[in-house]
Amino acid sequence: MKHRILTRNLTATAAATGMVLILSACGTGVGATGGPAASSDAWTVENCGRTLNFTGVPVSAVGLSPSQTELMLRLGLDESLVGQAQVGTAELPADVAAQAANIPVLSDDAPPTREILLSAEPDFVYSPTGYEFTAEQGFASIAQLEQAGVNAYTATGGCLERRNAGTVDDIFTDIDNLGRIFDVREAAKTLSDQGRADLAAVKAAIAEEPRLSVAQLFVEGGSLSAIGAGVEYDMISLAGGDNVYSPDDAAFADFFAASISPESLAAENPEAIVFAVSTEQQAAETEDYLRATFPNLAAVKNDRMIAISAADVFPGTLGNIRVVQQLAAELYPTAF
Repeated sequence: MKHRILTRNLTATAAATGMVLILSACGTGVGATGGPAASSDAWTVENCGRTLNFTGVPVSAVGLSPSQTELMLRLGLDESLVGQAQVGTAELPADVAAQAANIPVLSDDAPPTREILLSAEPDFVYSPTGYEFTAEQGFASIAQLEQAGVNAYTATGGCLERRNAGTVDDIFTDIDNLGRIFDVREAAKTLSDQGRADLAAVKAAIAEEPRLSVAQLFVEGGSLSAIGAGVEYDMISLAGGDNVYSPDDAAFADFFAASISPESLAAENPEAIVFAVSTEQQAAETEDYLRATFPNLAAVKNDRMIAISAADVFPGTLGNIRVVQQLAAELYPTAF
């Protein structure tokens, strides 16, 4: 329960972002039958320790968060989408928002109830985490969806077994799986190639830059937490930052975040601070807190306090790549 409460506060609005970080088991690749392009027979996909069985390309999909909806839109699947959910937790990027205009909205700032989700008559549901399938919260469970003939797919980075070891590259597993599931392999390859090229461009640009020490924090009232594992850790590393908190620290051995004291942060004296927020007001409040509480920190004195979108740290989102690009540009502006 402690972890559930903490994760609800760590990466987005109070109602929405706990969904990002309350996770279930891990996802892998497509089974040996390979998908519709390879065979007209049934095929399978391994996801979060489960085997998903397909006998045809899904035609009625639901994205359970804007992150998942965006990815399916970029794969050209707008005509396959019969629902989008949690639309109030983040805005779709401007270049794909128009494609979602006619897709029914199933929920605003929380996952849709079981009744609402099933009323959309989906045959495929794509979720960032396992939280969206929590029956105790009134959502459709995976078992209930299976009984209704619906395949439920969880983003690879949203799998419990991946949470502390998750990487930005997890998104490419999801892109590949969706490309095979929906038989849009060329679109998936193009999207993956672009994402890998974007990451490679960042790596090349900062190759000669001295690595700055970085702490990723979450501030709520007088509570201070640090991020020391998971995809957040990997994003900072790929952007050229030297994380002052890491999975090797005992505090992050079992969970990607931990409460810290102001004294411990002062002792680390990071050269930059990164924090995820959902609104401009939250960003301003966090920066005000840091300035008032840690005026002597190198990050504060040098004005290297970087707000990133909480929506872009959702598992299974292309936003992970956008965060790497943003952080690298703000940490090393002369390299770009």
